[in-house]
Amino acid sequence: MSKIAFVFPGQGSQAVGMAKEAYETVPASKEIFEVADQTLGFSLSNLIFEGPETELKQTSNTQPALLTASIAWLEAFREKGIQADYMAGHSLGEYSALVAAGVLSFADAVSIVRARGQYMEQAVPGGQGAMAAVLGADREALGVLCRDVSESGHIVELANMNCPGQIVISGVKEGVAAVAERVKETGGKRAIALEVSGPFHSSLMKDAAEKLADKLKTVSFAPANVPVVANVTAQPVEDGQVQQLLTEQVYSPVLWEDSVTWLIEQGVDTFIEIGSGSVLTGLIKKTDKTVKLYNVNSLETLEATVAAL
Repeated sequence: MSKIAFVFPGQGSQAVGMAKEAYETVPASKEIFEVADQTLGFSLSNLIFEGPETELKQTSNTQPALLTASIAWLEAFREKGIQADYMAGHSLGEYSALVAAGVLSFADAVSIVRARGQYMEQAVPGGQGAMAAVLGADREALGVLCRDVSESGHIVELANMNCPGQIVISGVKEGVAAVAERVKETGGKRAIALEVSGPFHSSLMKDAAEKLADKLKTVSFAPANVPVVANVTAQPVEDGQVQQLLTEQVYSPVLWEDSVTWLIEQGVDTFIEIGSGSVLTGLIKKTDKTVKLYNVNSLETLEATVAAL
């Protein structure tokens, strides 16, 4: 029996104009944008549809914008009656997964991720943190190198285990640069600097995590109606754990490759990426070439996915 997972993208997948088609053609999707604008007290819709891109790229805007686009496409896709057996999301995308599984209301989620983005921006002064994608490195060897560099006083840590051969590191600028220079020692080919506003998923984000923990106390969480795989554990979130896991997620590595592997072990052979872009589709393909991969990020891809299933 074929099993389906819905997966939701994180920061870096944003694009001006994302989910505009859903807004214009699906009343339930339009309502998502209206709830976002109302909850946040400004026109997020306008920023998403018109830009400017520089403003959309600011973490405190990107996070609610991506969540809104993902849930708008989810609403459009759900009208076709296709159900998921599991949900998962990459970093910020975990909030989309929790909304999709009924754990969080969309209004609560959009309010939380707006705050999450602000806390993350405030945690480390601009220009001091950095992230880089390391290609081809051995995970353990890269972890050892990061610890080695961190001990010399420049914090750098493993941030995202994306797929075989792609690991993102995060930390202070000097730490990331030092690891990037020595990447060949880990079997790696090279390191590519990422355009980000801070050292996400590193211990430098603990201050943001503490503020987020307080914010999470203001909302209520319902039991999941479909299992949601957590970034921190690569296991399904248990009731009562959500607050803790979302807090830890801010400063812990995203175990994406492990999450995908776990889902495949449960019998998932079909992954549907819902939201802007197709970053996760690429990562999943590198993890397992045999699974079926679909995207829902336009009316065309939505119809194609429905037809294929």
